[in-house]
Amino acid sequence: MRTEIQVVPLKNACKTATTRVYVGRRDLLLGDEVIDSLPKAISAQWETMIDACSPGDAGASTHTWLSGEVAQKVIVCVLPEACSRHNTPARTHGVTTLLKSAISPVGETAVVAACERASYAVGIANGVARALPAYSRKSSGPDDGRVVSLAFVCNDEQPVDAERLETMMNATRFAGQLVDTPTSELNTDVFVEFAREVAAELDTEITVLEGEALAHAGLGGLWGVGKAAVSPPALVILDHNPRAADQKTIAWVGKGIVYDTGGLSIKGKTGMPGMKTDMGGAAAVLAAFKAAVQLNAQHRIVALLCLAENSVGPEATRPDDILTMYSGRTVEINNTDAEGRLVLADGVAYTTRHHNPDVVIDVATLTGAQMVATGQRHAAIVCNDEALETATVAVGKSTGDLVHPLPYCPEFFRKEFKSSVADMKNSVKDRMNAQSSCAAQFVAEHLGDYSGPWLHVDLAGPTREGERATGFGTHLLVGLLDTLPL
Repeated sequence: MRTEIQVVPLKNACKTATTRVYVGRRDLLLGDEVIDSLPKAISAQWETMIDACSPGDAGASTHTWLSGEVAQKVIVCVLPEACSRHNTPARTHGVTTLLKSAISPVGETAVVAACERASYAVGIANGVARALPAYSRKSSGPDDGRVVSLAFVCNDEQPVDAERLETMMNATRFAGQLVDTPTSELNTDVFVEFAREVAAELDTEITVLEGEALAHAGLGGLWGVGKAAVSPPALVILDHNPRAADQKTIAWVGKGIVYDTGGLSIKGKTGMPGMKTDMGGAAAVLAAFKAAVQLNAQHRIVALLCLAENSVGPEATRPDDILTMYSGRTVEINNTDAEGRLVLADGVAYTTRHHNPDVVIDVATLTGAQMVATGQRHAAIVCNDEALETATVAVGKSTGDLVHPLPYCPEFFRKEFKSSVADMKNSVKDRMNAQSSCAAQFVAEHLGDYSGPWLHVDLAGPTREGERATGFGTHLLVGLLDTLPL
């Protein structure tokens, strides 16, 4: 279903809406500006409606109907009071949870968000976008589209950047759409075409290496993972180069495993469903690249999409095979289901050799262990630079794409990949030794001579909530552009 999102002044938000949704903490929803915007018929009972909600840790909502020529539904969504130091004050998770059922599937919905500061609008907008997934193949239901008008009431009375918020919400929904799309519709060939369309729309440079060209170029990891699939693996390089006087080069490398069977180390019947989402890193990178260029990013951004389907077939890489990576290092395969690090390793090696980046950020749904370490809502980050790590945590809190650091300690983790016949193995020897940090370290081992800031984002958990994608990572990457400690 088509959905149009627009950020508008409060005075314009409710003019034609048949559904009004007010979201915020209790005291903010009782502010004068919110009350003045209410239909007069319910202003007297507004506090009673709010007090009927017990928000707890997830938030709560209630609603009423107004009669007239067109019946109008008014919903109040009360956000949680609790907000720890590892959460975002925008309470992005609560916004998404409450708005999923509040926003009407048809017509126009006005969402009025009450917040302490205009700076919280980014996290709130992210939550709104997550509540509006773009992909559907339902055969019945409304198909005439809907409009969501978002307005902010901010206590600090600072303006919000409507254009930026709209761009970022659309980007988050684009990433979510890619992640939600099954591989029958989004194989590597189709993903490459999406990237070409983005490049054409933005008038940016694109380079594609695919199929056996990867092997000839020395990208043994990416070729080894994807060569058994019907649709060939590909490395897509998008390059935004504004040539500003003081620009830096930022490299984003996204894992794009469009489906992960596990390869010959095959997943079971309960572990394989949902593996269409294993390209969440590449989806976030492509969507963030599109948004950053639309927002006239002043840094050079090189976005690499490492696309492959980890399939089973006569050409599949076997355990015990040895791959020669783009870095020149050899890898003995001891688990074909540890494939994401192989494609990322080639991606980071390629960009450090050819693009001279000032910062390298790789993004991936890399390990199930991430969810054990940092849960469903916080991505795990591993970083060799304390200032970059600190900045990433702060941007996560600001945007609602929450992250939490894992140990960066190469000297403790390199031993897990020791091989007697190659430079390293691809999967850890001891699964109790910080698996997610180890997986990140495998990628770092292929950075070559690069010694600058490197950030690894493992978003295996937060890339989806339930059975729907969140578009996680898009806001994080774009938000970091303005705060990178360079």
